[in-house]
Amino acid sequence: MSMKQEAMIEREKIMTRDFALIWFANFFIFLGFQMTLPTIPLFVNELGGSDQLVGVIVGVFTFSALLIRPYAGHALERKGRGKVYLIGLIFFVISVGMFGFITSMGFLLFMRIIQGVGWGLSTTASGTIATDLIPQHRRGEGMGYYGLSGNFALAIGPALGLTLVGIISFKQLFLFAAGCGLLAFLLSTFIRYKQVDESANKVGVARFDIIEKSAVNPAIILMFVTLTFGGITTFLPLYALERGVDGIQFYFISFALFVMLSRVFAGKIYDKKGDLYVLPPGIILVFIAMLLLAWLPNLQVLILGGALYGFGFGTVQPALQAWAVNAAAANRKGLANATFFSAFDLGVGFGALVFGQIAFLFNYTAIYLISACSVLLALAYYLFLIVSGRKSTDWPPQ
Repeated sequence: MSMKQEAMIEREKIMTRDFALIWFANFFIFLGFQMTLPTIPLFVNELGGSDQLVGVIVGVFTFSALLIRPYAGHALERKGRGKVYLIGLIFFVISVGMFGFITSMGFLLFMRIIQGVGWGLSTTASGTIATDLIPQHRRGEGMGYYGLSGNFALAIGPALGLTLVGIISFKQLFLFAAGCGLLAFLLSTFIRYKQVDESANKVGVARFDIIEKSAVNPAIILMFVTLTFGGITTFLPLYALERGVDGIQFYFISFALFVMLSRVFAGKIYDKKGDLYVLPPGIILVFIAMLLLAWLPNLQVLILGGALYGFGFGTVQPALQAWAVNAAAANRKGLANATFFSAFDLGVGFGALVFGQIAFLFNYTAIYLISACSVLLALAYYLFLIVSGRKSTDWPPQ
């Protein structure tokens, strides 16, 4: 890339009015979600649910989001970004707000399914909206900045939820979380959305067309990486307790901080150099983090594992998303995002289920050793695509 080309790209603005609106809307919906993430299991216990039921209540959310994403990607291209996004936010607000009025497990299960539908619609739409707003040649950098909105929510949401639940009732907590979603809805009404191209949709998006083929390869790599999420979010607190390592909250703080740090410059490297300079180093950092967690002798190693995992994942995820979106046609960006995030959900949900069985049959250490193998498979598949000629290393793409 010539210096003249670089100068022209730098002048293409990322931080526009509409980008700021989707950034803050995404922050508030993620904040509402992250507040419920550690408190839903506590709420299930208060209702008298068993540990097995906690797993079902947590898992049904992920799989309902997974099932709705292909439809979301299809609807984004046929119905428009704004309609899908606003409907998803409404579903999220209503379901989370209803949590505080629930007295039966059956109704809670139903509302978690509705929450998953809202989450799947809204997050698929918001990622596509951000993609529309970011200049193509700065998409890696822009998606990194956009991802910071969710990372900030991750850094403060779980701790805020756990703090509030010790001060106020579950009903008040869930209404507060729903209020965050409502604020996201209000902000989203001011966004100027990309208009649907009806003539292009007749050719590019058939009624049952729910997968964007050009996004499949980055989605597969993402799935192998996000399998590790299930083992971390579900079992790391229990594993740390078993090892006698106190301070699990510092792992998540370390993770969030280093994800944010990676977002600052990893996207710029992707835009200027390509994914070859970003993906292998990031995947290797995630691999090392899994080995450290399998070892886990003390708090220092736990915090280091969080830092490496956060930096590695924060490097890999926006690069893969930019790859998935850039490879898709202009009228199929929504399908590309849906395919991408479906792989994310599948990795997290499948990982949680499989690692639960692994923990039962073996031990917690086996979870992170197998996670390390999954990460190596992600790297091996990426290298296979390059060696086989299915993934070009020429940059920028033509």
